[in-house]
Amino acid sequence: MLWVNLRRGLIVSVIFFVLLGLAYPLAETGIGEALFHHQANGSLGRNGSALIGQQWKGTQWFQGRPDGDDPTATGGSNLGPRSKELVDAYRKRVAALQKQGITPTPDLVAASGSGVDPDISPAAAYAQVTAVAAARRLPAGRVRTLVADHVHGPQWGFLGGSYVNLLELNEALAELR
Repeated sequence: MLWVNLRRGLIVSVIFFVLLGLAYPLAETGIGEALFHHQANGSLGRNGSALIGQQWKGTQWFQGRPDGDDPTATGGSNLGPRSKELVDAYRKRVAALQKQGITPTPDLVAASGSGVDPDISPAAAYAQVTAVAAARRLPAGRVRTLVADHVHGPQWGFLGGSYVNLLELNEALAELR
C-alpha cells in the first residue's frame, strides 16, 4: 500500500512538473513572442529600452527627470518636503534649467519615485523646445511638431495622463536633418 501511494504521488508530481514547470511557461513565452514581440523583449530600441529612463547630456537633447545615471539603483531619495538637502537640490535644478532657457516644470525638477522614469509630461517637453532648437540650429516650429508627434495619450483613452517617451523623442530628434 505504501509503494502504491508513493508511486501515485510521484506520478502526479511529474505530471504537474511537466504541465506547470514546462508546458505552461513555454506556452506563455510563445504567446508573448507571437502577439507582443516588442514588449516581451523589453521594448528595446537602438539606444536601449523605452521603459527605462536614460540621461541625455547637453541642451541638444530633451532632458528627463533628474533620476541619476544608474538604472539599477531604483527607488526614491526618501527626502521629505522639509528636507534642506531636497530644497537645495530643487533650487539648483531650477537655476540650471533657467540658465539653459528652459522654464522649469515639476517633472524636470523632481526625481521620479522609481528613479528610472522614461517619460515626461508634454508640458516639460514643450518647455525645452526653444533650447533644443537653438542648440541644434533647427526651426522651433519643426522641433515643436516633433514633440507633438511623440505625445502619447492616456492608456486606453482614460488611464493616466498624456506623456512623452524621451528615448523615442530623442531618437527621432537624432534623425532630423
